Amino acid sequence: MKPRMHLGFDFSYTHMGGRWRMPGAWPGRTFPDVAMYEDVARIAERGCLDMIFSGDGTGVPDTWRGSRDAAIEWGMNWPRQDLNPIMVAMSRVTRHIGYGLTYSSTFMHPYYTARLMNSLDHVTGGRIAMNLVTSTRPADAANFGMDELMEHGSRYDRMEEFVDVCRKLWDSAEPDAMLWDHVTGRVGNPAKVHGVSHHGRFFKVEGPLNTPPSPQGRPVLIQAGGSPRGVRASAYVADHVFGADMPLASQVKQRAALDEALAALGRDPSAVGILWQTPIVVAETEREAQAQRDRLLTAVPAEAVGAFLSYNAAYDFSTLPARFTLRQLHAEIVAANASPVGFVHELSLRLGADTEITRDEFFHHGLRNATAWDTTIAGTPAQLADRLEEVFEATGSRGGFMLGHIVSLPVDLLAIVDLLVPELQRRGRFRTEYKGRTLRENLAEE
Repeated sequence: MKPRMHLGFDFSYTHMGGRWRMPGAWPGRTFPDVAMYEDVARIAERGCLDMIFSGDGTGVPDTWRGSRDAAIEWGMNWPRQDLNPIMVAMSRVTRHIGYGLTYSSTFMHPYYTARLMNSLDHVTGGRIAMNLVTSTRPADAANFGMDELMEHGSRYDRMEEFVDVCRKLWDSAEPDAMLWDHVTGRVGNPAKVHGVSHHGRFFKVEGPLNTPPSPQGRPVLIQAGGSPRGVRASAYVADHVFGADMPLASQVKQRAALDEALAALGRDPSAVGILWQTPIVVAETEREAQAQRDRLLTAVPAEAVGAFLSYNAAYDFSTLPARFTLRQLHAEIVAANASPVGFVHELSLRLGADTEITRDEFFHHGLRNATAWDTTIAGTPAQLADRLEEVFEATGSRGGFMLGHIVSLPVDLLAIVDLLVPELQRRGRFRTEYKGRTLRENLAEE
């Protein structure tokens, strides 16, 4: 039997960046209409997808020209809200599909986060995952009392200790700690509940967690580090890795680096999958799919592109000179403690770090990045299944794909479920029914 891939659906940007006004999008509704998201959950579960996922950010982009106006006017990474209650609502109209929430170890405290995720795991019946991120945006940091970004390596040091604490807390009550004995009145067994007494560089936590044990033992952990330090952190932290949408050669390289890092920690590389972020448009004909993809280029104006790129890079691209090299620009971004991987890094790999480009050329590429046009694959079910199989096999046939960045919600999700999923099922590459009780069990299926 062929190895089967796992599929998630990322709806992070379906109401932002002009997507909300594309044909077929948000019919008669506006964000954050919970009924819309309940419909999305039902559709995704009908397609037997593993999980519904959302990234997150807690600041309003204000790097471009030192102002938040462009982001607010054009809906670039704004508005957002904590999707915890929305995913709870989605879970109540489904039985099998999992839910992935994003929180930042740079800002959050592990006791609160471990308690929250444990509680959500109970509410969803063992279907919750936490995507843990290190934050790279000054606007977010300012909302948590930070005057500047934490140094890149230190952010990952903090994340690893954060997860150490969470794991201790999730394990602080043994699986059979709860008694609920009606005859004796005993609720729990004190011998099965333990303090953690963690005293580390970043956190001091006594414990134990004051909640019943999680249905999954521990909620599923996802992490998306792409830099060398980030890959090492992923190997330490993650049950499954969220991989960026990048050229196949780079994906193969990251898979190899992750395997090496996992082996160095004594972990089995075959047990940790990468879910590759895959912007996607599927239609019955290639022409229809390409036309839908091209609508992305009409979604937002140049000012909105500048707001998006500047926020993600933590660098004000409105200050770019008429001509410059990508190496010089990348060095300035890294010096500001922003992420060393991102749009400028990817552009350097594509065009060459010493390539001199003009400001207009930069924003020409920027439009395609900000709208995900350049990484969106569009085609028929057979064409897209061919592409997914190629990537899946080249990266070790472990994990799968986080489909998303679609043009129009819900019509493009319906196309995934009604066109692409059946093609993958015909090829023996995707489940036809859920077998596991929890998200962790479904992600362990091969």
